[in-house]
Amino acid sequence: MAKYLKKDDLGSWLKELGETYKVIAPVEEGDAVVFRRLTDERTLRIDRQATQGPKGVLFPACEELVSFKYVKDPENPEKTKVEVKETVEAEPTLIFGARPCDARGFDVFDGAFTKCAVKDNYYMARREQAIVVSLACTKTETTCFCNWVGGSPDGTGGSDVLLTPVTGGYLVEAVTDKGEALMGGKLLSDADDARQAEAKKLLQEAKDSLREAPDFDCMPEQLYALFDNMDFWEKQSAKCISCGACTYLCPTCHCFNITDEQQGKEGSRIRSWDNCMSHMFTNEASGHNPRPTKAYRLKNRVGHKFCYFPDMHDGHIACVGCGRCIKSCPVALDIREVVTAAKECRLPEEETSDD
Repeated sequence: MAKYLKKDDLGSWLKELGETYKVIAPVEEGDAVVFRRLTDERTLRIDRQATQGPKGVLFPACEELVSFKYVKDPENPEKTKVEVKETVEAEPTLIFGARPCDARGFDVFDGAFTKCAVKDNYYMARREQAIVVSLACTKTETTCFCNWVGGSPDGTGGSDVLLTPVTGGYLVEAVTDKGEALMGGKLLSDADDARQAEAKKLLQEAKDSLREAPDFDCMPEQLYALFDNMDFWEKQSAKCISCGACTYLCPTCHCFNITDEQQGKEGSRIRSWDNCMSHMFTNEASGHNPRPTKAYRLKNRVGHKFCYFPDMHDGHIACVGCGRCIKSCPVALDIREVVTAAKECRLPEEETSDD
């Protein structure tokens, strides 16, 4: 059954949950809104889309995987051995205020990190300890296109609880068993029919405000066919300056690099986000780079999201339509225009058959 939370009680509800969970929420940080641990000194901002989503909570931008230390063998001082300690850290965490597109990004991470032959213990530990409370979008932005990629303003993928803003507060609905555990709070009351009807109306208006979604069923086949058409990719990437903003702000990008950082006889193996639009991303030790230009790199980025990943994960597109890559691109490169152009591009065999 849906519950109702008064707007004035939101802060108290989060404090109540903070007794059990580390609460991470969107807060002001300069001109940006980012996900940080919620404290009395930080201002909660859920009235606008966060500048960057909460993916860093479960997949940190930089984390220690193992620590190591070189020590002398006491039985043979001429020999040195390496002591290695795995550093998997996870604690009960509540991610509050994620948008449905952000939460759906965790579904993509699940496919990449938990459902493949080699599983990521670090991500899995944090994922199992996390509960995601999402905020439905009753208003959309011109850069939003979640409906193009299988999402919606009230999508529940990746969420455990969904809040919908209504007059005076929020409609609260559990999505998973984890979410059910939050529904017994003293500040929550049963939602009446009027509030549920209001939420339904507001969400339908939000859905209607989105641009009509194209049919992307043909995209994998179309992108494979365009793989060697570098004229097409040169044209699409002409404006790109390879800054990587699109990848760092993307809720689904999960490329990373691993480095060993050592001081004296002790050190750490570090995992940090990497950027597939960077020239150095695929640079090999030999000096050869299989993706030597931004055209090749954009082809890979778009191809991975709309072709290769869906092929490996039951058609699940690795893009959630949050629009951050559009909003924050310094040269206004719009991924919607790229995939639409790819969808509508006439292939050589089609031109020949028409003749």
